[in-house]
Amino acid sequence: MAKNQFRMLRSALSGVEAVEAETRHSFSRHTHEQFGIGLVSSGAQKSLSGRGMVEAAAGDIITVNPNEVHDGAPIGDGRSWRILYFDPEIVAGLSREIGEGGPGRQEIPHPVIRNRAIAARFEILFGAVTESGSGYGLLREQLLLQLVADVMRERGGSDERPPVPASIRAARDLIDDDPLAAVSLADLAGESGLSRFQVLRGFARATGLTPHAYLVQARIHIARRLIAQGMPLAEAAFASGFADQSHMTRVFVRKYGLSPRLYAGAFL
Repeated sequence: MAKNQFRMLRSALSGVEAVEAETRHSFSRHTHEQFGIGLVSSGAQKSLSGRGMVEAAAGDIITVNPNEVHDGAPIGDGRSWRILYFDPEIVAGLSREIGEGGPGRQEIPHPVIRNRAIAARFEILFGAVTESGSGYGLLREQLLLQLVADVMRERGGSDERPPVPASIRAARDLIDDDPLAAVSLADLAGESGLSRFQVLRGFARATGLTPHAYLVQARIHIARRLIAQGMPLAEAAFASGFADQSHMTRVFVRKYGLSPRLYAGAFL
């Protein structure tokens, strides 16, 4: 696989996306709506996650929680990885089952896990998810349950992130309730009861993103869902609040490394 190449692979499981990458790309801060569990195949990277600054090298499992702000940059001459993204409902259901009736963990506690057995299990699951044969059904089901149990049961870490202050939560909800609406810093300040500077500083501190970056992220999530549903790219750009398809594409590539067209190809 050439440098700076991303592949969106067809997934045999509904609600699960499979991505393969080899790249020198440095990702800006962004979020995913899904859980991510992956394996670094070669090289190494460093990233600021919602659970602290971390480094991961070949053989390490990497994870991300839904809406966790993170970035990523290579250490040395690039790195490669495979990753599976899971709709939150899938992991939540498995976590409850693993907890045998209890609520289960709401988040994966560790951004990096060094465990050869878990890595080997992930490799087999990734292959089974990206193979279309009907004979893989039981294997996929078994490995998926085992993998989620593996990453959720790792000791240490906190199950919950620090709570977002009520004032900032009100400002964030104003964006979340209608990401397509034009919103100003004054609107966010009025909703939160803070000054414009206080809401700007507090928003970045609590969420890891400025209000504008958070708004753009919310819109690219809408675009991703529409593209996965088969909407033409130009229409998806308009429907998710971008000026045009080029604007959406620039943001998509900056956040996720691959183009909207490549992403759409996995759902054809």
